[in-house]
Amino acid sequence: MTVGPLLADAIAVALRVARLTDGAVDPTVGRAMRRIGYDDDFDRLARSAGPIPLRIEPIPGWTTIAFDPLARSIRTPPGVEIDLGSTGKAFAADMAAEAALRAVGGGVLVSLGGDIATAGRPPAGGWPILVADDSSTPPDADGEVVALRSGAIATSSTSVRRWTRGGIVLHHLIDPLTGLPVDSPWRSASVIAATCVDANAAATAAIVKGYAARSWLTTAGLAARLVAVDGSASYIAGWPVPVEPTTDPTDATDETTRAADPARRVISTDDPVVAVEARR
Repeated sequence: MTVGPLLADAIAVALRVARLTDGAVDPTVGRAMRRIGYDDDFDRLARSAGPIPLRIEPIPGWTTIAFDPLARSIRTPPGVEIDLGSTGKAFAADMAAEAALRAVGGGVLVSLGGDIATAGRPPAGGWPILVADDSSTPPDADGEVVALRSGAIATSSTSVRRWTRGGIVLHHLIDPLTGLPVDSPWRSASVIAATCVDANAAATAAIVKGYAARSWLTTAGLAARLVAVDGSASYIAGWPVPVEPTTDPTDATDETTRAADPARRVISTDDPVVAVEARR
């Protein structure tokens, strides 16, 4: 089957992400998503309560997809259903940021449900971004705030899009080995990368990979914040522990003052040091 240019690009992005995450983020989760009910509007899904049949069945895997990016042709075995949800939103954020920059110049930040892409010149001190499990959290709420000078940041979470069917709590992040919602030690993962696609891919992969995410993110050199199901946070590859802001700079050490001031220490694609302020 031949597809249009935009869909071809989206498929190419999904296959690249699957390869880079060792299949942790895989577009062939379509049938698994449908089986757990995640093929409907979420508001209707959340209101449903009846039981659904669940069974352990590994997903087909991204290598079953035959894709020719030049011819824009794709072929899949019978029964394989492609779902681009794990990469599509971040891909759209990257494209929107670049399009907005071309249209207006200056600096641009695009946020699509927790997937944040930037382009062009940032404001002085970087873009202040509240890191939260729920993308609907008001940007001025309490929490950790990072200053992003370039690149992108994305958060994946199992604590927001959850629903119950037949007394079983489900969520939308699929374990490729079982075809069921992943049982992860992390309830959310936030990652900084050069593009929103890469940030979101790494965040989602971190939840799927579980404890192995620590070494995987460290090897990749991606600054990350992992929040365990008990609420404790781990900081990976240059994402330091947040420093409580001080009202009297003379009472703080020089390091505390620098870390609490996002204008002084910011994230960039070539400087992984992150400024984190614990907002109260």
